[in-house]
Amino acid sequence: MHTENEGGRNGGTGQIVDLRDVGKVVPTPEGNLAILRAVTLSIKPAETIAITGASGSGKSTLLGLMAGLDLPTEGRIQLFGKDITQLNEDGRARLRAGRVGFVFQSFQLIPHLDALENVMLPLELEGEPDSRSRAQALLARVGLGDRLQHFPSQLSGGEQQRVAIARAFSSRPQILFADEPTGNLDALRAKSIADLLFELNAQHHTTLILVTHDMRLASRCQKVIELEQGRVIQSGENP
Repeated sequence: MHTENEGGRNGGTGQIVDLRDVGKVVPTPEGNLAILRAVTLSIKPAETIAITGASGSGKSTLLGLMAGLDLPTEGRIQLFGKDITQLNEDGRARLRAGRVGFVFQSFQLIPHLDALENVMLPLELEGEPDSRSRAQALLARVGLGDRLQHFPSQLSGGEQQRVAIARAFSSRPQILFADEPTGNLDALRAKSIADLLFELNAQHHTTLILVTHDMRLASRCQKVIELEQGRVIQSGENP
């Protein structure tokens, strides 16, 4: 059950993300290519969602549209109750600020900043007065309390991903979008990162929306959305 306050923050619909008949077409030398077709789905606050499907099925495109990183060719997308198809790029960025976190397969850490500075940066940009201690606590939380001064090149892939997760959670986001968060990791590190994502989801009630080809990871989510050639062919609760 969602409280009135949650409803207010999410536009009174009870949905934190809502898509209606969303399509995405891009021009190519051979003509227009439909990446997504008539996608309709809703996601509630604090849900864990896996988006699955073969390579090229539109998974990452769908994630980017949900987050307002791109706009659909047709249809409507609401994020936090706001129709983001009616907002320009600056408006979408303002809507995301402090409310949306991202974790990517490629980590996207800043190479000349150490782990602590990578996590501190978004906090400082938001004017957080206690950015250093917040960042230190987050890195300790993900098991990197002794690696604060290490640069990305001095960290393993799993450690870099944990820095990226600490950074993503630094602004206490309402939604975390993760694109193949375990894709570059071996099985042991992948499980460790997945455990961390779901633990933080449970602790902070953060909506977790992840793209993955790993069915073990998808099976841990409450709901799986499967794409095929840009269409949702299956959407349902995990048993």
